[in-house]
Amino acid sequence: LVKACDKDKRPHIAALCEKIGSRSYHRGSKAQSKMDYDRTLKGVGLAMGIFVCLISYGYFQELIMTGTWGNDKLGGTQISSLFLVMCNRITSMGIAVLAIMIKRDTLMPAAPLTAYCAIAFSNMMATTCQYEALRYVSFPTQTLGKTAKMIPVMIWGTFLARKKYKLKDYLVAAGVTTGTTLFLLTGPVSAKHSKDSKTTLIGAMIMAMYLFFDGFTSTVQERLFKDRKVSTWNQMLYVGLLSALVTGMGSQGGGGVPPYDANLYMHIFALSMSAAVAQIFILLMIRDFGALLFATVMTTRQFLSILLSCIIFLHPLSGGQWVGTCLVFGSLYMKTAINVWKK
Repeated sequence: LVKACDKDKRPHIAALCEKIGSRSYHRGSKAQSKMDYDRTLKGVGLAMGIFVCLISYGYFQELIMTGTWGNDKLGGTQISSLFLVMCNRITSMGIAVLAIMIKRDTLMPAAPLTAYCAIAFSNMMATTCQYEALRYVSFPTQTLGKTAKMIPVMIWGTFLARKKYKLKDYLVAAGVTTGTTLFLLTGPVSAKHSKDSKTTLIGAMIMAMYLFFDGFTSTVQERLFKDRKVSTWNQMLYVGLLSALVTGMGSQGGGGVPPYDANLYMHIFALSMSAAVAQIFILLMIRDFGALLFATVMTTRQFLSILLSCIIFLHPLSGGQWVGTCLVFGSLYMKTAINVWKK
């Protein structure tokens, strides 16, 4: 049609061709606008899914660890962290099996079990330390401390994967470190039931262990499965299985299984489900929109978690702590902005 229009120079044919071309252009423009709208709607939906799931995860985590349960009024801090991790892993295993069945993938391990063991152990230790820290420090302190994970990731990446980082990475790490230090030094950071400096120091040491194991997990995860065709769901299934076996034996031996309380077990189920479902939204977000938008969503989620915890569980923050919090999240947003600008 285009060739015919170019050859035929008669005025009425030219006008007809121009009209047809204009309609085609507007039709294509409308289709593109609809695609952009649908993509934006999907991105907002995934971001809201991550917000709802992970903010709920933080809420139930703090609710369980600060409440009293059962007829004997068992304190949340007496509940075994290993038991909570076991419940999380069993739920994630169920989600993984369901996904594998839907995708008609294999349930057999796609790599030697030894490859899963290191990740399962470090992931289990990181999650256990995350729960244990709430016995000694407040939830805002724990959440802000978790934003410093990029520092051990950079250290492990340098030594294990021989990665080289740019100046902006070190500047962002310095900003996060400075903001976290300011937060710790300018106001209360201990849990409400734990006010002395000794327990605060223990909490800081546990958070340092969390960062150590969490940084190790992501680095080894990338290294071990880089050359193996291991699906996310297969990895989720076998990492969860190995973690559940270890934490199950640990919670039984330590007497950490809490007495039956319908509300408590309902909250534990909600905690586990919110963490497992969040993984689905996270995977879809990274797959369809990339790591940059995901990093922005996660940074926003952490800030909202701190804000809501301060409101719901009445954690007063000093002016210096708010400055430290803004410095931490400002550094993280700056890193994302620089990466977007370069693209």
